[in-house]
Amino acid sequence: MAKSSPKLDAIDRRILRALQRDGRLPIVALAEQVGLSPTPCQRRVRRLEEEGVIARYAAVLDPARLGLPLQAFVMVALESHAEEVVARFHAALAERPEVLAAYAMSGEMDYLLHVLAADLDAYGEFALKALLRLPGVKETRSSFVLATLKPPGEVPV
Repeated sequence: MAKSSPKLDAIDRRILRALQRDGRLPIVALAEQVGLSPTPCQRRVRRLEEEGVIARYAAVLDPARLGLPLQAFVMVALESHAEEVVARFHAALAERPEVLAAYAMSGEMDYLLHVLAADLDAYGEFALKALLRLPGVKETRSSFVLATLKPPGEVPV
């Protein structure tokens, strides 16, 4: 079941666009950008946070500058979709710091993982000694990022 979408007006949308560009924007500067005084702007931000529209605040890091230039997208198929197998896979996956993001998918594979590694050797170590040994994993297929044409960005609001 889809989550209900809160009603957003033009000012809410301007707030969201501004905060996606700079989540550290002081409330006074944000209010000025969106055409409000600080107090009503702060109330709107708080409401957007409480409603879950703003899920969290985070710094966007450059993996390559942190020694993790290799990115792979890995499709994973499980041997079974039994609740216990899936739960064990999810729990084990959550413990793997190399996995930046994981998505349950439709189609021929069950999951799509976004994985970071220092180099091909480190990725091979992860794939052979960790990923293929996760509970329930039947098959994996890896594709490596050659160039990032459009990095994850702003949600269109």
